[in-house]
Amino acid sequence: MNIRHSICITLLIVLARLLSAEEQLTKVVGVHDGDTISVLTTSKTELKIRLAGIDAPELKQAFGSKARQALSGMIFGKTVRLVISGKDHYGRSLAEVYTLDNTFINLEMVKLGYAWDYVRFTKGKLFKDAEAAARAGRKGLWQDDKPIPPWEWRKEEK
Repeated sequence: MNIRHSICITLLIVLARLLSAEEQLTKVVGVHDGDTISVLTTSKTELKIRLAGIDAPELKQAFGSKARQALSGMIFGKTVRLVISGKDHYGRSLAEVYTLDNTFINLEMVKLGYAWDYVRFTKGKLFKDAEAAARAGRKGLWQDDKPIPPWEWRKEEK
C-alpha cells in the first residue's frame, strides 16, 4: 500500500466519523460516576452519556468517589456540548463532552489522573500522552503504587 492510498483511507475514516457524529448542547443533570453523566436536551429528553475514550474507577474502587467529584465539579448543572459518536453495549450514548469554553472534559479527566485512556477504544496519542503525564506527576489515582484498571476490577467483582 502506498502513502497516497494510506492518506486517502485515513481521510475517509475521519470524514465518516465526522458525518456520523451528532453535536448538541445539553445541561448536565446528573453525574453517576467518573465517566457517566445524565443530560437534559433542549427538547427536555434525558440522555445517559458515557464519556468516550476513557474509563474511570468504579465508585466502590479506590478513587472512584474522587473521580465522580472531579467530574461533577467541572460540569454538574452546566451546559455542555456533546459530540455523540454512537452507543455502548448498555445503550448509553458515547460522547466527547466539551464545556462552552471548549474544555475537552474527557481529556481533562485523564489529565487530572481520574481516568485511564481506554486503549481498547481509542486511537492516537491524545489520551495516552495525558495519562503518561498524570502518571509521571502522580496525580489522582496515580498516587497509588499499583492502581487497578476498572476493566480488570470489574472482572474480579463478577
